[in-house]
Amino acid sequence: MKIRASVSFCQLAHICLKIRLTYMSVSCQLRRTVPCPISRAMLDRNDNTPDLPPEIARRRTFAIISHPDAGKTTLTEKFLLYGGAIQMAGQVRAKGESRRTRSDYMKMEQERGISVSASAMSFDYGEYRFNLVDTPGHSDFSEDTYRTLTAVDAAVMVIDGAKGIESQTQKLFEVCRLRDLPILTFCNKMDRESRDVFEIIDEIQENLAIDVAPASWPIGVGRDFIGCYDLLRDRLEIMDRADRNKVAESVAIEGLDDPKLAEHIPADLLEKLREEVEMARGLLPALDRQALLDGTMTPIWFGSAINSFGVQELMNGIADYGPVPQPQSAEPRQISPEETKVTGFVFKVQANMDPKHRDRVAFVRLASGHFKRGMKLTHVRSKKQMTISSPVLFLASDRELAEEAWAGDIIGIPNHGQLRIGDTLSEGENLRVTGIPSFAPELLQTVRAGDPMKSKHLEKALMQFAEEGAAKVFKPMIGSGFIVGVVGALQFEVLASRIEIEYSLPVRFEPSQFTSARWITGPKDAVESFANQNKGHMSNDNDGDLVYLTRLQWDIDRVERDYPELKLSATKEMMV
Repeated sequence: MKIRASVSFCQLAHICLKIRLTYMSVSCQLRRTVPCPISRAMLDRNDNTPDLPPEIARRRTFAIISHPDAGKTTLTEKFLLYGGAIQMAGQVRAKGESRRTRSDYMKMEQERGISVSASAMSFDYGEYRFNLVDTPGHSDFSEDTYRTLTAVDAAVMVIDGAKGIESQTQKLFEVCRLRDLPILTFCNKMDRESRDVFEIIDEIQENLAIDVAPASWPIGVGRDFIGCYDLLRDRLEIMDRADRNKVAESVAIEGLDDPKLAEHIPADLLEKLREEVEMARGLLPALDRQALLDGTMTPIWFGSAINSFGVQELMNGIADYGPVPQPQSAEPRQISPEETKVTGFVFKVQANMDPKHRDRVAFVRLASGHFKRGMKLTHVRSKKQMTISSPVLFLASDRELAEEAWAGDIIGIPNHGQLRIGDTLSEGENLRVTGIPSFAPELLQTVRAGDPMKSKHLEKALMQFAEEGAAKVFKPMIGSGFIVGVVGALQFEVLASRIEIEYSLPVRFEPSQFTSARWITGPKDAVESFANQNKGHMSNDNDGDLVYLTRLQWDIDRVERDYPELKLSATKEMMV
């Protein structure tokens, strides 16, 4: 390629990027021509799926995932604003009279400006019903996020325009890929100084090995950012910096040669927009709904959540291209959403959401059927019938009584400890939903109550948090007290804060001699013999299952070598 001496560095970078994108475009096309067994199976599944009832077909159930501080909770708040669920959007770091966000309702979340627990919200958007779950970004709370991803049909991946793909985004993306979840991408904070758009798209394609189809294109960057060009609808979206809660002005245009563009966009930015959109349309694949549903393509929207910009286009994209409620894997058969009988599973339990009451609410994802208040459902684990007399729909910590719900909805069932994570509810059939994980803790500490007379209160509090999935609680075979295991150090602070606020019980965590835990399975006599020989290392979790506590990796290797009939597992399927 011959390059004139007058070509600027920026133009040279664009030429190099163009060559790179051309190469990637060709490799993507080659990938698509090679038959993929998973995609083929998924295509067959979608072709053979019977038509869903209209109420189920209008459901869109999705989670928002990202690295901390990319803007998940702010985006959630704007979703609620556009859905008409709230009249004024709150702020994550609210000051003075500013309203706080709905999804961060815990005291610690408000003090630190972070999400520490997944929260569900249900609201209408046009003719669609959105069930949205805002997840914690910090890796310390990743187990809650992993479990949440079992209950949704798609994920919205939020990335920071200046930072691109970050470590936690990549981990969560891999979890979505394991579950074949379709992913829609929102590139946030375009009103700040951010990276080149082609560079962001290139990074997503290279790091995540997924095709990227631009659904909108930013005009300007940082201070010069004035809006986006909607590639799907040929509309110009102009951002209003003065009012953060105002819907962006939308101008209908006929292609990039429309003279109306010059009335709204400065000449230099218009020329750059035309050049970049021409490159993007020539080199990047067009949005294909089937590829999105198969998980091989992600559409990307650009915007600024705090300025309410680009959010409505993303919501329209979820409505138009997002998946309807999908079949749920279970034993002994798969559950299809169009089945008339009601089936649901518990993916999260939250205690004390209302501090005035010692309440426990189980978050239930409905997998099939039309649920009505007052129905009798079978609790598969205990084989007892439960009358669901006061089911609730969530708007974070606010709730309203649910008279009915359909497959795809997330409802709350207040209970007194009968429902645990992984439980299945059905209309009589003995089905058990699979794939809800519980991970071995990476940090172990002993816990002591500040007042020794309140050890019973401490036990009750710990068991409640263990059933909620906020921590693992182990009762050693020898000695008194409890050992608490978590995935990340921040969870200890959250636990101490919640026990003090919710139970008026100051506690302290102290280092333990153990560093990791493994669940033991195998023949009953072999397990009992091993437990009797290693009582100093043995404990029971809150479900009563045997757990082997270790100090070194050497201990685990020794057990695996000396007791080949036993299996030490770092994960436990939460299917009881």
